Amino acid sequence: MAKVNMSTDLAVPAQTAWTMIGGFGALAKWHPAVAKCDESREGGATMRRLTLAGGGTILERLEQKNDKERTYTYSIVEGPLPVADYTSTLRVREGKNAQSCVVEWSSDFEPKGASESEAVKVIQGVYAAGFENLKKMFGG
Repeated sequence: MAKVNMSTDLAVPAQTAWTMIGGFGALAKWHPAVAKCDESREGGATMRRLTLAGGGTILERLEQKNDKERTYTYSIVEGPLPVADYTSTLRVREGKNAQSCVVEWSSDFEPKGASESEAVKVIQGVYAAGFENLKKMFGG
């Protein structure tokens, strides 16, 4: 099982960042690779279909969400990324002071159609692009 754990510091209160990124259907508002995000209910599960800016779609299922803890966990159901059995958690925690926070994004997965190092690089690239855009939006 491969693992990716990344984080970034933002110069905004944790709740401000969570308000922007904490909605399961909010990814298109802050991640530059996502052109559109459609949230729906399917068989009792909350799903999101991500339309990627470069073409392609990813279907993801919300596994759990806790607004009080500012965290949600999701899995990829289908998509073009070189991963299988992908489960990821996005979390916002308090920073060093009341005007800062840390956004953490982590995942576990099996590489699919690529080496483990290649799959890890792809996921790291996805997270880094999101973090860079959040820093542009909020400051780092």
